[in-house]
Amino acid sequence: MSSLQYPWKETPAPGATVEVAPGIHWLSMPLPFQLDHINLWIAQDEDGWTLIDTGIGNEQTRALWDKLLERFKTVKRVILTHYHPDHAGNADWLCRRFGVELWTTQGEYLTAHAVRQRAAGYTSEAVLAVFRRNGLAEERVQAMTSNRNRYAELVPEFPHSYRRIIEGDVLRAGNNTWRAIVGHGHAPEHMSLYSKELNTVIAGDMLLSTISTNVSVWSIDPEGDPLRLFLESIARYRELPADVLVLPSHGKPFHGAHERVAQLEQHHKDRLAELMQSLKTPKSAGELLPVLFRRPLDAHQTFFAMGEAIAHLHYLYYAGQAQRAAGADGIMRYATR
Repeated sequence: MSSLQYPWKETPAPGATVEVAPGIHWLSMPLPFQLDHINLWIAQDEDGWTLIDTGIGNEQTRALWDKLLERFKTVKRVILTHYHPDHAGNADWLCRRFGVELWTTQGEYLTAHAVRQRAAGYTSEAVLAVFRRNGLAEERVQAMTSNRNRYAELVPEFPHSYRRIIEGDVLRAGNNTWRAIVGHGHAPEHMSLYSKELNTVIAGDMLLSTISTNVSVWSIDPEGDPLRLFLESIARYRELPADVLVLPSHGKPFHGAHERVAQLEQHHKDRLAELMQSLKTPKSAGELLPVLFRRPLDAHQTFFAMGEAIAHLHYLYYAGQAQRAAGADGIMRYATR
């Protein structure tokens, strides 16, 4: 039986906030996905407020910000946990509105610009080429083929300068300090913030309360091992107090970080064990989607599911638990040793 505790039963209504710790306000913004909202945070700062994450850059979200900013009028800075559009979409709009700096890690800042500009391997064509090599059926590839830059649509602008944060940096906001904890696997240099005074951690997407974080192999690093990086990163939450208040980007705030880490570790252990059972004969990531995801997947969901399937197979391969080889058709298949 889980001992996770959820102090707040309801998510704040759009345009409203809930104070979850002294000077820390929780708000929610809608998303046009199956995951239909994101949690954002406003922290008391010297003579004003710090905004942590910003929602997607569309008219609906900006209208809600307009309503909120009637109460939180003096913004001193904007902080991003990572570059994904539900976090970064209004960063430039808010920074320009208040004439303030964006604070984030270098990996997240540069990746946002690269994805917006489709630089290097950040193109849909490159991603789909990786999926083809890993056995995704051509009809499903075609369903995901598009000339749209969805990231740039959701992040219509992004700041041209920033204040860099690195692992261990300490930020002061009002009477509290926040230590930066940089994690990997979900994003290049995802930043969480821990306040000892408040016994609170703003966890971003690294430690979610009820769902598992997406951990995927992408075209910019097609031979990467992001699942190993993610598991190593979330293990660090055991260094925080067992009763720390966790403020996740999705789901409700909770106590029980150590148990949640254990649950996520077990979740991935179970998925890896299921894959091992299926790899008695060689299979590709595309063939293994029904093993990891026992529900119909639309094109949007398939995009993330393929990245996750490849990540789990890479984990087994680099751990020496599976072998792999490309067939005459060019498709990479994995099997147990």
